[in-house]
Amino acid sequence: MGERQKAAKDFEPADGEFIVRPDPDDERLSTAVQGIDQDGKPVDTRVVTERPLTLYLNSQEIVTMMTIGDHPDLLAVGYLVNQNMLRPDDIVTGVEYDDDLEIVVVRTERETNYEEKMKKKVRTSGCAQGTVFGDVMDRFDEISFESGATIRTSWLYGLTKKINTAPSLYLSAGAIHGCVLCQEDRPLVYMEDVGRHNAVDKIAGWMWLNGVSPADKIFYTTGRLTSEMVIKTAMMGIPILVSRSGFTAWGVDLARQIGMTLIGRARGKRFVALSGTERIVFDLDASQADDEAPEHRRKGAREDQDA
Repeated sequence: MGERQKAAKDFEPADGEFIVRPDPDDERLSTAVQGIDQDGKPVDTRVVTERPLTLYLNSQEIVTMMTIGDHPDLLAVGYLVNQNMLRPDDIVTGVEYDDDLEIVVVRTERETNYEEKMKKKVRTSGCAQGTVFGDVMDRFDEISFESGATIRTSWLYGLTKKINTAPSLYLSAGAIHGCVLCQEDRPLVYMEDVGRHNAVDKIAGWMWLNGVSPADKIFYTTGRLTSEMVIKTAMMGIPILVSRSGFTAWGVDLARQIGMTLIGRARGKRFVALSGTERIVFDLDASQADDEAPEHRRKGAREDQDA
């Protein structure tokens, strides 16, 4: 697969700096619903779609996921990568998607059988009930990040502004999570879904299929920095994880265990780093950064401000 030799810089941006970004105008991803507001007046609002997608690896059924339905091929491959079911040297011979049957089949050159693996799984705190299979933690225990990667505060402030002002399903319909693969101050691939683990897996699938190196990347998420988010980011080999939301204690402990940089509550001029702080280069004072505009504050940001 020659495509797997590409670097991020080899891809043409779809719009501005993004190689891939959400399409809020895609009618398949949201629908108009009529209702009434707090005054009893009729309103029309858009709500995101939610549909099942059953994933097969060769002939074996793996999982049924609830998803908005875009990029089923990337979601399928990324899920298998993050569950340690696809190896770095595996050859994917095909990804087949049937919209009517709501099925996606990933076919590999290597014969696979994960019947025993699937008996041992951990349900995570992710939206839509994420799942991590037992041997993922065995692989996680072998991960240790070197200190070479850095993140500049100028990049961080620039990224949060670019991401939060980009057209998205969140801004048009809400009730959705977003994740973004970044390099320095450039957002590369922006994915959204009803569960943040789905958005992560779509990015993992894009990286795996295109052979994009994770060593110099930054991963941004709108969701909480939970154990699941740390595990999935680590499985992708990305050393820096940033969120506009808060932390869980286990997420912080796991990040410290493997030397991952963990930055949360990153909004406007503010952020808090609880792990891997030696990677942060303070090249731009917070007073020089822009405040976050009220219309771009997500629910989590408003709750933190009110607390």
